[in-house]
Amino acid sequence: MLPTPIHRLFVRTGTLRSRELTARGVSRVQLSRWLAAGELQRLGHGIYALPDYAPNQHASLVEVARRAPQVVFCLLTALRFHELTTQAPFEVWIAIGNKDHPPRLAYPKLRVQRFSPASLDYGVLEHPVDGATLRVTDVAKTVADCFKFRNKVGLDVALEALREAVQARRTTVDAIWSAAKVCRVATVMRPYLESLA
Repeated sequence: MLPTPIHRLFVRTGTLRSRELTARGVSRVQLSRWLAAGELQRLGHGIYALPDYAPNQHASLVEVARRAPQVVFCLLTALRFHELTTQAPFEVWIAIGNKDHPPRLAYPKLRVQRFSPASLDYGVLEHPVDGATLRVTDVAKTVADCFKFRNKVGLDVALEALREAVQARRTTVDAIWSAAKVCRVATVMRPYLESLA
């Protein structure tokens, strides 16, 4: 049976990594016993939860954030997070620095984009979800990124995101313009932004 402090920790965070359990004095043998007894379930490599754990809609993002906390969720994943698209990407889109090594995860599948330091740090919000901190680009930066990477996400997706963000008042044209300048797509976005003003 799970000790009360460990059980409370799972209830509070939702999931725990094996090294977090080891740091709290749980041996790998004990972890294996709890798995065999059905007191824990393994969600992925090194990630565990209680048997009745019901992952939320961001479970794959939580798994990535717990194993690679430095990544920033961007583009289609950020659009989905902010509910600005009808698309459901089958990959998790992440941003890393130009010289950073991408995380190696078997699941979920990652789509890695490299950003300059200024672009990587601009407009990133932190959202606590299931004991992990999700670093996600804000709405304005996400829209600007879609225009910057329009050859990968599609111009139609970028335009839909721009229209939806402004019409739903999720951000302002000024905030998008500022993000466009940081992403160096102001010239590309100018006619679309002017049509909305």
